[in-house]
Amino acid sequence: MKKAMMMCMTMLLLAGNSAWAGSRAGVITVEVDLSAQATGADAKLWLPYPVSDKDQLVSSVNVAGDYAESGVYTDRVNGTPMLYARWGKEAKSRKLTLSFAVERQEVLRRELPREEQAWNRADFAPYLAATSLGPVDGEVKKLSDSITKGKKTVFEKARAIYDWTCENTYRDPATRGCGKGDVCALLPKPGGKCTDISSVFISLCRAAGVPAREIFGIRLGKKETEDITTWQHCWAEFFLPGYGWVPVDPADVRKAMLTEKLELADPKTADYRAYFWGGIDPYRIKLAVGRDLILNPPQAGAPLNTFGYPYAEVGGKALDFYEPKSFVYRISYREK
Repeated sequence: MKKAMMMCMTMLLLAGNSAWAGSRAGVITVEVDLSAQATGADAKLWLPYPVSDKDQLVSSVNVAGDYAESGVYTDRVNGTPMLYARWGKEAKSRKLTLSFAVERQEVLRRELPREEQAWNRADFAPYLAATSLGPVDGEVKKLSDSITKGKKTVFEKARAIYDWTCENTYRDPATRGCGKGDVCALLPKPGGKCTDISSVFISLCRAAGVPAREIFGIRLGKKETEDITTWQHCWAEFFLPGYGWVPVDPADVRKAMLTEKLELADPKTADYRAYFWGGIDPYRIKLAVGRDLILNPPQAGAPLNTFGYPYAEVGGKALDFYEPKSFVYRISYREK
């Protein structure tokens, strides 16, 4: 009874005046217009493409536009789905609309087993490896070793790293977009947004031998209709042998602390930390996994650090996806 009451209290605190529902449903529409970009060159667009899984149901997908070709593909390393479209050199209008309905479930992974089951590290090699901005050696390894000293199991190590991340990072509102997730730059100054804080957690986990990965998505509106163009969000998961992937979101802990002006010792902070260890709210959907992505078809530019935003190239030059007004794109949410 006490445990149930604590969970109810936590949910009320997290939601403000009303408790989070167990699910959230609505229609997301992505509208892209590249017509104002330079003519005389091919224009190419890649959008994160939503798919159903055990936590979200995607339906009523509709794609329309005046493109010369389009298709749905996945990258070859992570299997991340993407919608691709291309306009020819002479195209004066370059428009595309992607809409879909989604129902997202709240995720609560509780009662995590403490006794570790046998597992094969080779099966999780991609989730233990370094990325271009997320090393697992050097200073990252030293810090990871100090955080997990005396910890033997994946559970113990992941929990120690989660607690350290919640206590030692901070949300920096001045960070552009979701942040780059440059872990070496973050260690001496661990302030940023969701990709930054999640990346610190993941690199420290991987350095400790804990399989971990980022999940890139977008938040759903809480009102009947909302513009969610800049609502991209990144959270993390670690693999617990004998159980599966467990979500954690230290970035949302730090966001709540900043928004509500909470200190680490505040009881509400403890509630947030408890909730986002194995729990995530239903006001978000998953879109992509993986860093350093080679898109499909391949982009002309460098591997993509993250794929939570639309990505486009005109004449082989990438547009700035952090600037939706000049790109031009808009993402909207309508309650279903």
